[in-house]
Amino acid sequence: MATHRRGEPPVDAAGLRQLGDEELMRLIAGGDPRAFEVVYERHCTAAFSLAYRICGVRATAEEVAQEAFLAIWRSGARYDRTRGSVRTWLLGVVHNRAIDMLRRTTVHERHRAADERAAESIEAPERTEVEAARREEARSVRGLIDELPDEQRRVIELAYFGGFTEEQIARMLDAPLGTVKGRMRLALEKMRASIGPTEALP
Repeated sequence: MATHRRGEPPVDAAGLRQLGDEELMRLIAGGDPRAFEVVYERHCTAAFSLAYRICGVRATAEEVAQEAFLAIWRSGARYDRTRGSVRTWLLGVVHNRAIDMLRRTTVHERHRAADERAAESIEAPERTEVEAARREEARSVRGLIDELPDEQRRVIELAYFGGFTEEQIARMLDAPLGTVKGRMRLALEKMRASIGPTEALP
């Protein structure tokens, strides 16, 4: 199947929709915005769904998905077919952007919590203690996840923040289900060992 190269007549709109993702990525690398539109149409729903599962806020998920597609448009030439399908690569970009957004949000919330701590402690000390404990627990879990090897960290993030099953994660990563289960098991064992025998992970 022929693809468009610089200096050649562009493929028409109907022809673009007949191309596979990899051919479209080659056109995007050459600066073809219509090819980008086709890729966006094919994968925007999955991208938003992943971002929403991780972030939990619609507006934030939309922002993450938009940032991810903008990055893909700017770096389309970096796609390497040997590292997985276009969909897997694209969802990986969305995943990384969503996790970055969560980290930025967490930092912002820490600053805001520090500003409100005095008032909260006066108005409702019991409630404040519970909320502080929950925030501390979330920070502890995030710290444990950050210490994991990249492959284990990714499956834990998809499960913990995204709410995906092992089967869904295996499809997203183009990895055997047994491999995903093994990474999940090793990651949980390391996290439990770090927490200690008196505490337990959810």
